[in-house]
Amino acid sequence: MSDTTINVNQNMNNKDESVQDDILRDLDLNKTEEKLESKQPMQKDKQTKILIALSIIAIVAGIGTGFGLNKLTAKGQPVSTGPKSSDLQQVPDSSIAVGDVFGIKDDDTFKDSAEGYLVEAVIDDEGSHKLLRPGGDSQTVFLTSSSTDLDKFVGMEVKIKGETFKGQKAGWLMDVGQVEVLVLEGEEPSEY
Repeated sequence: MSDTTINVNQNMNNKDESVQDDILRDLDLNKTEEKLESKQPMQKDKQTKILIALSIIAIVAGIGTGFGLNKLTAKGQPVSTGPKSSDLQQVPDSSIAVGDVFGIKDDDTFKDSAEGYLVEAVIDDEGSHKLLRPGGDSQTVFLTSSSTDLDKFVGMEVKIKGETFKGQKAGWLMDVGQVEVLVLEGEEPSEY
């Protein structure tokens, strides 16, 4: 065999090897692409699940934040100075007697109580009524009621139960839930 024939055969062998290498590379690339393509749907599914989970967490956090803020602001808010008369328990004038209890009957509902002489509040004060107590102005309880019409008890000595709120001007502001009549024709404390 001549050198030319040997060179041609070697070139052919080299070309065959390079073609084989190209084919193998193409096969490897095809396999790699197939693997990547098969992972893409799994990645999309995983991303979708993460997005749904984060959305649910955001919604729950938003609801919790709104609820918490509502509770916080409700505690610090003063009670309105005048409830609607349709919401109040109506007390007949002729049926009030010493020892009668009006309003919400459950004693465990209210943690705050005070006794004193009930008067209507001056327009500048908070609340619709005041409970005058011995000791002067510092002992006065400013009142409003979301359950009982306090006008019927003006001029009486009463024991009130309710919930204290932070007043803007008043030292003590209470939403009255229950009124017990102690004296029908009470006397205003001498300090006033």
